[in-house]
Amino acid sequence: MATNLAIDPDLLERALAVSGEKTKKAAVTKALTEFIARREQKRLVELFGKFRWDPDFDYKSERSRR
Repeated sequence: MATNLAIDPDLLERALAVSGEKTKKAAVTKALTEFIARREQKRLVELFGKFRWDPDFDYKSERSRR
């Protein structure tokens, strides 16, 4: 899927420099991948403390291969 974007050239050059990628496409792809990963991690962190822990839960029983 071809997409044309107007990206700030200075920002794109900085992304190329810090990413170590050789092409603009690779740098943008890496940046988007890292952006998505960070946002997903942030959502997980926000869940900390929202679940109640059951001290009687036997997590080892869930690992058995029966």
